[in-house]
Amino acid sequence: MIRAMKDRILELVQQYETIILHRHERPDEDAYGSQCGLAAILKASFPKKKIYCVGKEAESLTYLASLDVLPDTAWENALAIVTDTANTERIDDKRYALAATLIKIDHHPNRDPYGDVCWVDTTASSTSELIYEWYLHCQACGLILGKEAAALLYAGIVGDTGRFLYPSTTSKTLRYAGELIDTGFDRTTLHNNMVEEPLNMVKLQGYILEHFEIVGNEVGKVFITKAVREQFQVSAADCSRLVSVLGSIKGIKVWALFSEDEQIRVNLRSKGPTINQIAEKYGGGGHPLASGANVADWETAGLLVEDLVQLMQ
Repeated sequence: MIRAMKDRILELVQQYETIILHRHERPDEDAYGSQCGLAAILKASFPKKKIYCVGKEAESLTYLASLDVLPDTAWENALAIVTDTANTERIDDKRYALAATLIKIDHHPNRDPYGDVCWVDTTASSTSELIYEWYLHCQACGLILGKEAAALLYAGIVGDTGRFLYPSTTSKTLRYAGELIDTGFDRTTLHNNMVEEPLNMVKLQGYILEHFEIVGNEVGKVFITKAVREQFQVSAADCSRLVSVLGSIKGIKVWALFSEDEQIRVNLRSKGPTINQIAEKYGGGGHPLASGANVADWETAGLLVEDLVQLMQ
């Protein structure tokens, strides 16, 4: 079944002259890595095809790739591929619906099995890992993996495994990462770009460490209001990137970072207990140990914290 699905994806890629790749809103390294890494493979393998990546660019990830700006007509008779996106609500650029055929490639729980082809593997560490797996399956058919694609997929794997620290990291994940490294891309520069932060973000980390609270039994929380964001000149997306800060604190097993924007963005993480069902309760979702949601106000944020406390009792 999985082999047939991988073969079908290749057949569709070979069939269409225009291929447009999407990923989820508010992207992370795996969203960029899987989307743009797959695009790099396709561009190298099919140089005569029109291959595009779309979506709103994330300023913190522009070191990975630049995205394309297209007219609506580009999707006519095109193949759209959406990577790393669990449900249609989170797809960045809704014009994917204008495409002739749609493919979903993802590693999140498959609550919304959209697409004409839907390949979801929740055992994978990242969607970037799945893209490399697809390349390995199809490379005998002439697919080319260059240094650019390897660097992007490696960045996606590193980002979604928390530098290989999360339980989703398997021996296969490490083997694939090693094979990507062997292509010879500039890993030092990539690592520097992934870990370096501007001064305001470093100061925001200090604010988080000064203002977090431990409530109930091993539940951590931190609230970042609009006023705090303005103080540090950061976006809600910037705040979300710092959710792992509380993970290094002894005595915290599950935690939530709340950042106020038009709504209040919630980033949930866990060192063991399953938390995605709480995210789903508030209209979000994700992995058992890494999830997210949005809530309307601080009162609802407090209710979510109470649910985390109840989970840990």
